Amino acid sequence: MKAEIICVGTELLLGNIVNTNAAWLAERLAGLGVSCFYQTVVGDNRERLLETLGIAAKRSEIILLSGGLGPTQDDMTKETVAEFCKKKLVMDDKSRAHIEEYFAARGMKPSENNWKQAMVPEGCRVLDNHNGTAPGMVVESAKGRFILLPGPPEELHLMFEESVAPYLKALSPNVILSQTVKTCGLSESAVEEQIRDLIDKQSNPTIATYAKTGEVHIRVTAGGETAKEAGKLIKPLVKELKNRFGNDIYTTEDEVTLEKALADLLTSAELTISCAESCTGGLVSATLINVPGISELYKAGFVTYSNKAKRRLLGVKKGTLQKYGAVSSQTAEEMVKGLLAETKTDVGIAVTGIAGPDGGTKEKPVGLVYISCNVKGKITVKECHFKGDREKVRRSSVTAALMLARSCVLEYLSKVTFGK
Repeated sequence: MKAEIICVGTELLLGNIVNTNAAWLAERLAGLGVSCFYQTVVGDNRERLLETLGIAAKRSEIILLSGGLGPTQDDMTKETVAEFCKKKLVMDDKSRAHIEEYFAARGMKPSENNWKQAMVPEGCRVLDNHNGTAPGMVVESAKGRFILLPGPPEELHLMFEESVAPYLKALSPNVILSQTVKTCGLSESAVEEQIRDLIDKQSNPTIATYAKTGEVHIRVTAGGETAKEAGKLIKPLVKELKNRFGNDIYTTEDEVTLEKALADLLTSAELTISCAESCTGGLVSATLINVPGISELYKAGFVTYSNKAKRRLLGVKKGTLQKYGAVSSQTAEEMVKGLLAETKTDVGIAVTGIAGPDGGTKEKPVGLVYISCNVKGKITVKECHFKGDREKVRRSSVTAALMLARSCVLEYLSKVTFGK
């Protein structure tokens, strides 16, 4: 099947909102074995949306639209799709009741324009919205199949998983299964080089790489008459990837993030962890705390942005800061050493660097970051050079810190296991 994504909203064109929906939908479609060759962003304009629908309908079997389902006058996706498919809008009683209940639960009364959201194209399949008021819709007509989804990501994601994914799977004569092999610490080019032979001879299953911040994901997708048949095709290829990449693979499960993989590793080894951060300002801790159940192993976090804080809270020596500076391997080492002394945890992560846009020099440019990890007294320091703006440097530092911690813990466990 060929699909196309149309994201509706003038705010997307103006850059007021980052269009994350297109990327998320494209990734989910790929996982379902649905080819997506085109993506379009169009403003809140009836004529231009009609034109975009006409082009999409000629080249794609499935058209997914996100945005423009709200209660205001400029929300016109549903109305325009109905016009394009020559369908009338009718009141959906179930959606109206849901809107009433949604507002009542919050002690509020719906405005008159909220009822606009309960109007749907005649004969369409209505998709429940459990995170908001705007229902989704599947409109089937002679012009094609149109799937209308709300713009807010938390609403779109849940609706897609609950209603759209099963709908798309039912359209395919075969079962499509995907499994993602997630690697860290390798570049996309390095990963592709190691699997070039597999890519060159792919047919069923197919294999594709996706670069993330500090990570490369390898998606293996297979089709078969049954899920069992498709799974049998995927299994040997995933096994081969494990043989080739070893510990560079941190999971083969879609829902597992790098921080979740690290947390699971720490839990299985019964190790606790704490963090000390300068340029990341608590982002490493915040990322770890995203993991449910982390309270069992995460004990403390220090944001030691100033030299005074580094000295007072972590015991970094005044002489070290004067001789080598706050951004140095020596300071990173003393930060993580002092962290474990203060918190009595098993594992510590420390980060110090120059996130920019100012503060860099020829010797210490913006993007220079030192990350240290202390596992029961064994300290490892890594020098990193990141590119991008302040936010990118900080996010890259977080990923690198998690990767270093994982690597150091694995090394510690291997020595404990084999008594080296």
